[in-house]
Amino acid sequence: MAESETRYRVGGMDCASCATKIDTAVRRVAGVADVSVSVMAGTMTVRHDGSSDLKVIEKKVTGLGYSVAPLAGNAAPAHERGSQHRHDHGHDHGDHADHDHDHAGHSHDHVHDHGEKEIEGLHGHDHALMAGPWWQSRKGRLTILSGAALVAAYAVGHLVPAIASYAFIVAMLIGLVPIARRAVMAAFSGTPFSIEMLMTIAAVGAVIINAGEEAATVVFLFLVGELLEGVAAGKARESIQSLTGLVPKNALLEDNGQTREVPAESLAVGAIIMVRPGDRISADGIIISGESAIDEAPVTGESTPVRKGVDAVVFAGTVNGDAVLRVRVTAAAADNTIARVVKLVEEAQESKAPTERFIDRFSRYYTPGVVLVAALVAVVPPLLFAGPWGEWVYKGLAILLIGCPCALVISTPAAIAASLSAGARRGLLMKGGAVLETLGKVTMVAFDKTGTLTEGKPQVTDIISFGLSEAQVLSRAAVLEQGSSHPLALAILNRAKSAGVPVPPAFELEALPGKGVSGKVGGETLDLLSPPAARERGALSAEQDARIAALNDEGKSVSVLLVNGVAAGLIAMRDEPREDAEAGLAALKSARVKALMLTGDNKRTAAAVAGMLGIDWRGEMMPEDKQRVVGELKRQGFIVAKVGDGINDAPALAAADIGIAMGGGTDVALETADAAVLHGRVGDVARMIELSKRTMRNILQNITIALGLKAVFLVTTIAGITGLWPAILADTGATVLVTINALRLLRIRI
Repeated sequence: MAESETRYRVGGMDCASCATKIDTAVRRVAGVADVSVSVMAGTMTVRHDGSSDLKVIEKKVTGLGYSVAPLAGNAAPAHERGSQHRHDHGHDHGDHADHDHDHAGHSHDHVHDHGEKEIEGLHGHDHALMAGPWWQSRKGRLTILSGAALVAAYAVGHLVPAIASYAFIVAMLIGLVPIARRAVMAAFSGTPFSIEMLMTIAAVGAVIINAGEEAATVVFLFLVGELLEGVAAGKARESIQSLTGLVPKNALLEDNGQTREVPAESLAVGAIIMVRPGDRISADGIIISGESAIDEAPVTGESTPVRKGVDAVVFAGTVNGDAVLRVRVTAAAADNTIARVVKLVEEAQESKAPTERFIDRFSRYYTPGVVLVAALVAVVPPLLFAGPWGEWVYKGLAILLIGCPCALVISTPAAIAASLSAGARRGLLMKGGAVLETLGKVTMVAFDKTGTLTEGKPQVTDIISFGLSEAQVLSRAAVLEQGSSHPLALAILNRAKSAGVPVPPAFELEALPGKGVSGKVGGETLDLLSPPAARERGALSAEQDARIAALNDEGKSVSVLLVNGVAAGLIAMRDEPREDAEAGLAALKSARVKALMLTGDNKRTAAAVAGMLGIDWRGEMMPEDKQRVVGELKRQGFIVAKVGDGINDAPALAAADIGIAMGGGTDVALETADAAVLHGRVGDVARMIELSKRTMRNILQNITIALGLKAVFLVTTIAGITGLWPAILADTGATVLVTINALRLLRIRI
């Protein structure tokens, strides 16, 4: 049976234990092969054999107290998913931002489109994105109520000391009942050692040993901690969702000579839209009339506006500067660059990094281990050493709370989600945590030449004239090339256009296959030939031949212009390195990463470009040769990243430890590669590696914070220095610290 994949938007997750509970519950459904949950993206992907009852999956999730809704374009067989564009960003934006803004604080009372009414208050982490103020969310209201009950219990205790203990029990129950209900649901769904369960045992145990005041305080602090976690997780989620907000809601559609305003998501491919100065462009497209400075900073992070004219590609979300543009739409809303970036980052966040998988496994044994240690601390000293029961049970309960693995489990996904989002905002796309982790270990980057280190378009570099002026040589060459779409012809025509030389019409134009082109203009017979064809005609002197050889040694292609059979000039062209290629390679060198250029070009051209950039090279390579070289480098012990345009480089990209596609916008070959540099900057490869290293440092800091705080409080609790409420502060404090530390990655300037 074909394996299918269904994606869901899940509301209300804000820490790693949420994801674990959902993952455990859904895996128990018959026919489910795999589950990936991303807290930061608020999504879940379920792979199943098609026999699963999707309604049962949804019931499992709502039973745990989360909202769940299937995303559009689901249930594709798994082998098709690379080519399929599932449009979920329109849904999530409405679901999370607009919905919560209108009904702040009622996020769990509404009925979802699949007809499931949510079970109220089941889930303490029950906060869909906090678009409204925190005190209007359900979690905020419960925390305030619990705090007020605690204050009231203190007041009652002072006024009527006899009933103080009962007042604190009531105050505790207000906060504990929803927590205990969730603990029971999680236990039935396969997660007996949830934080809610540990919390419930500790609070009930505290009441039994007559520590009701502390039990009520601990429950209140737990709710405060969860509220803070919710706010922090919301911030992380907003960072990538805010990208979707860049695309305007409406567009000006041209229809039978009239313009009318329509919703941007209704635009079809091929539609013509008008973009006024100062407006955001509402779809990916190609300019068909007008020229303007486009501010691409929202999408690319590029600070200076880019001048674009007819036939230039524009992206949704960028801002039109100073003139009216007419744009032909090239991608529907579901497939525009921003939608694809958001979808890619969300899917990437669902795939786990090796460190994250290790910590998940570790916490599976760690939490039951903590419960065992807490039980031993509570029971062994009183039984064997005649210690006071009350004191040691109290210490055991405190250890239960210290042991919660929340901070540890979220330490990795929070950092990875923040980095994937920070990278995406700068056009650095990475498909998941494993890719992000491996990038920092890269020791060799193998670059393709054409279109990667170079612009991919030849440019005229030299015009050498014999008797005529340079402008006359250029004008006559352009006359012969007009109408041609060959890259060398386009280089000559572009140079003629920018130099402003006249290009009169030619007569009797004739292509000479393998040799060049000839024609007549103004009484002159003109030929633009390759050097061998010009030599055949005996048109080149020894001195002119030497000039051509010197230009060839610089990696340049040369065309010879003949006027009435006599050599009148030479035009040399070369695919020039990208502006930032030299600086980008220098950045890699300073990061102690080696670079190598692999190209199919002849050795002369390869040597010339490599010499300009100061990079090792191998020339005259077929795609399979590039793949072989990547394999050799790996055998020599290098961790290899291969950078190419992702189309003819597919074998080498697949063979490398990390394949990075280089290219702009929707044409980027995301399917083949592990990562992509959307804006075609060589320096972005070094930025990606630096981002990975920073992320791994951040994860290490997070794990140190999480385990360090627990170790300190474990010792102080057993020594009798700290009690229940510092224990809960240690756990919640660690989780909040870890999340805030991870969120620093969102703000980094790379």
